[in-house]
Amino acid sequence: MPSVILKAGKERRLIAGHPWIYAGEIDKITGDVRDGDEVDIRDSKDRHHGRGLLNRKSQITVRRFTTGKEELDEAFFRGRVEAALAYRRSLGCGDAYRVVFSESDQLPGLIIDQYGDCVVFQALTLGIEARKPWVIRIIKDLLKPRAIIERSDVHTRRLEGLEEAKGVVFGQTDGRVTVVCAGLRLELDLLEDQKTGFFLDQSDNYREVAALAAGRRVLDCFSYHGGFALAAAVGGASRVEAVEISEPAVSRAKRNAELNDAVGKIEFNCANAFDILKKYDKEKRQFDMVVLDPPSFTRTKQKVDDATRGYKEINLRALKMLPPGGVLATFSCSHHIHWELFRAILVDAAADARKPVRLLQTLTQARDHPILPAIPETEYLRGLLVQVL
Repeated sequence: MPSVILKAGKERRLIAGHPWIYAGEIDKITGDVRDGDEVDIRDSKDRHHGRGLLNRKSQITVRRFTTGKEELDEAFFRGRVEAALAYRRSLGCGDAYRVVFSESDQLPGLIIDQYGDCVVFQALTLGIEARKPWVIRIIKDLLKPRAIIERSDVHTRRLEGLEEAKGVVFGQTDGRVTVVCAGLRLELDLLEDQKTGFFLDQSDNYREVAALAAGRRVLDCFSYHGGFALAAAVGGASRVEAVEISEPAVSRAKRNAELNDAVGKIEFNCANAFDILKKYDKEKRQFDMVVLDPPSFTRTKQKVDDATRGYKEINLRALKMLPPGGVLATFSCSHHIHWELFRAILVDAAADARKPVRLLQTLTQARDHPILPAIPETEYLRGLLVQVL
């Protein structure tokens, strides 16, 4: 078996449980090996640390799949997917959920999502791309979908030397499905909507917002398909406004309102959420609950300062609109905005707004997006549910 030999001392993160090996940590690569092939991982003292898939085009040159010596064949992949599926079924996830979450399920670079009788997958790395026929067969055998859609149309593929890819790879579908997620009926387009079709990672948090919405005036910013707005309306909010800049997303949200008997309960505003927050702050508008669920403000460490200013601005304006007893649900989906920083942003915003708050709950991604403490990158969705005193 070809081997990747690490430089002295570079095995420590692997021993702690992290599966990535960067190009700068490698001393040499032995044997006749092509990018995409499996390799043994050995340290400078020739101790074995598992087996992974190689890609010298990527800064993450090896991604470890096992600490043992199993062959990374189709049977190995099937066993990993079976274990991931068994865990999700133990959660009672319903008919829309994440089946495989990359490193969190010891299958780096692979995402599999179930949407009713359709399945969407992403091949994010060269190693998974080379094994795509296995992935498709395993999905067909274990999940028995009507159709399988690939949504590998993500920029991170280019870091692996790959082009983006999207399309139906099995069965027939126009991509449109209707599913139930967090008790909400949702119409989705799995070929065109963001991510793999929906923000499944927020499913638990929709329920948390719904539980607090009764009788409240709710403002849902960056609403997309209206998940939080729908949850609030179904939860008994007295009035809901959903702000979303994308016209197609607003159209989809209106259709979802029809599916949930929420027509007339939600006012949809196709506008830039930053502009609306600024306008409503100036007009001294008041709401009893504000939800801030923006897209990632940074995907790199270099942009953290800019992202911090963006998060501070929207949280400050939201807090100004909340009376005593008002609730703010605020989120960040950037791994680089760590918990300490996110809390500090909120504390600074509350101080500037002269609105002391108490923490009701710390929120994170749904349990079908499991977090591995040894791999900080698996925890990316951070949320704070606070109440103005």
